[in-house]
Amino acid sequence: MPATRPLIGFHAVTARLRQRADSIEALYVDTARRDARMRGLVERAKLAGVPVHAIEATRLDALSGHAPHQGVVAIVDANRPHVTLDDVLSNVAEPPLLLVLDGVTDPHNLGACLRSADAFGAHAVVVPKDRSVGVNATVAKAASGAADTVPVIAVTNLARTLRELKKRDVWLLGAEEGGESLFDADVSGAVAWVLGAEGQGLRRLTRESCDRLIGIPMAGSVESLNVSVTAGICLYSARKARSRTS
Repeated sequence: MPATRPLIGFHAVTARLRQRADSIEALYVDTARRDARMRGLVERAKLAGVPVHAIEATRLDALSGHAPHQGVVAIVDANRPHVTLDDVLSNVAEPPLLLVLDGVTDPHNLGACLRSADAFGAHAVVVPKDRSVGVNATVAKAASGAADTVPVIAVTNLARTLRELKKRDVWLLGAEEGGESLFDADVSGAVAWVLGAEGQGLRRLTRESCDRLIGIPMAGSVESLNVSVTAGICLYSARKARSRTS
């Protein structure tokens, strides 16, 4: 039997139906939900040939691992194609734009980072295997489909991976308070934005691996931003810089 995992929530399941419906083994929906949104999802699934089962909310809770599921749980193929960083860098048609997350362990933050990566055209998100949450059902739901469009590459040794990126002429930009102002920095070209964990920032070895440290100017009273917000700002800035030089 192939390995499977649950995919939960309207956004994530709708995106999977649109992009890879053949990877969905079955869709389970709350028998008590008969609103227009649910009817539309069920119709889309049936048109794609996906078996649909209406079940009680308690069974949905069990299928989802008791994560918030909005009455929608799809059982999908867990064996996503293996993608390496070399695969990504060898197939991009423009200078690489990457997001490196050094120890992001909150699944909602990782999911939100994937949404930003998808929105601003990042070619991959790189995470360390031993200091990151995996792409589980909660991450996929928070990502609203981006977990299926942006490669998430887990590496054994992050410092070594950063050195390899340098050898491939990718600039490593560490997002850190006190660095060069993002307003003045050149963030065009082949870049990898390197962001630290929630509340901890970049680890020393990761920080020392960066070519430049860049800070986001803050006009308000808060001292720092959530890592997913930071990711969105940094990736948007890179895209904006590219539009000026194209």
